[in-house]
Amino acid sequence: MSNILVTGANGQVGSELRELSKKYAYNFFFTDRDSLDITDKVAVEVFVVKNKIDTIINAAAYTAVDKAEEERENADKVNHLAVKYLAEVAKDKNIKLIHISTDYVFDGKNYKPYTEEDTTNPQGVYGVTKLAGENALREINPKNSVIIRTSWVYSSFGANFVKTMLRLGKERESLGVIFDQVGTPTYAKDFAQVILDILPKIKNDTVAIYNYSNEGVLSWYDFAKEIMRMAKIECEINPIETKEYPTPATRPHYSLLNKAKIKSIFDISIPYWKDSLDSCLKVLGERR
Repeated sequence: MSNILVTGANGQVGSELRELSKKYAYNFFFTDRDSLDITDKVAVEVFVVKNKIDTIINAAAYTAVDKAEEERENADKVNHLAVKYLAEVAKDKNIKLIHISTDYVFDGKNYKPYTEEDTTNPQGVYGVTKLAGENALREINPKNSVIIRTSWVYSSFGANFVKTMLRLGKERESLGVIFDQVGTPTYAKDFAQVILDILPKIKNDTVAIYNYSNEGVLSWYDFAKEIMRMAKIECEINPIETKEYPTPATRPHYSLLNKAKIKSIFDISIPYWKDSLDSCLKVLGERR
């Protein structure tokens, strides 16, 4: 029986993995920063040996995109150095490793969906540190390791765009939401399910990179409109440009990910974003 370490267990993907884990005959070890400091290589090694870990799912990340601009060292520790340590331990102990990355490794200036082979060019500290983590993992190159890049993650757990829109929609008569950033949301439950589905099928000598998000194309404005419609919240959503809502970190204007590779290699189908949003709203008790 596999012994699986899940880092970042209280995040959106980690929480969904915990929920889904009940259906699987694996021994899961769910950890957060309090129970396992992944920025401490010795602590990681001790944990892995003690619990006979044979698979690591790294769902931990420093994801405060704007805060990262001021806290570069903290972001680098979690998004880069911790990944390096996990990769070194995985290689040394012959452990399978799944690492979650982001669309922010790209500059968002593409005109067609990004493939795994497209040139990376992060525009902010968050993206720079996530790419550094990817590069460290690829350089160390433990067998049976994969990087999965995703975008616009939301869930019934944690703080995210969907829950923020639901809250603000009930508090205000109107909201301005950005229409000139385009991508696809990712329901963390779908993503967690795919991770568990592909887990036994992962077999590669060099680190493989995959893209994953739900299917479809939309802007944040479209997303907000659909959230209000499905939840039957009477709040007017107005389209605004990115320049009208300045933030410390630059967001990619174009985040579409090409998922052909992960669908082909692992023979999976990916749900349409509206169907997944519907599922999440039902979990939240907001579908009306």
